[in-house]
Amino acid sequence: MAVRPIVKYGNPILRRKMKSVDDVSQITSLTKDMFDTMYQEDGIGLAANQVGVDCSLAVVDISHTDESDTPLLFVNGEITERWGELEMEEGCLSLPGIRVDVTRFERIRFSYQDLSGNAHQKEFEGLLARVIQHEIDHLNGMMIIDRASSLSRQRYKKQLKEIASASSRVYSDETSS
Repeated sequence: MAVRPIVKYGNPILRRKMKSVDDVSQITSLTKDMFDTMYQEDGIGLAANQVGVDCSLAVVDISHTDESDTPLLFVNGEITERWGELEMEEGCLSLPGIRVDVTRFERIRFSYQDLSGNAHQKEFEGLLARVIQHEIDHLNGMMIIDRASSLSRQRYKKQLKEIASASSRVYSDETSS
């Protein structure tokens, strides 16, 4: 369909909890756009607020690994149980050039809807569980820098200001149009 611009750190939509999707038929084209955008940006996950849309939708594709063979989408997702912890380096399309160590749960039980509105509850582990947690953080207004150590946040302080400054210029241009 279309590649949408990635919303960067500093844009207020990245700090809000996203609204639930009531009518899944309204997000079909958004879902396609999000997959196109994620692939264009070489990402493995993308939340709706990262393309400027206030809804609880995330797409994930780690089919290049042995863990999953199909792209996935999650509407109104919620982590209901969690087990174990593992620290691993993560990056984020909304934080270009920043990579930080993040501790996440190794395995999760996750409730969500699909594009037909059907409810699912599944357990995920490994990279797939990590990516889902990353995207759910986005949908709840949280970013990897919030989970980073204070030393990491300090190391990226200047870069974060630059990203936020550029983002606020873009955001003010969009809202004044």
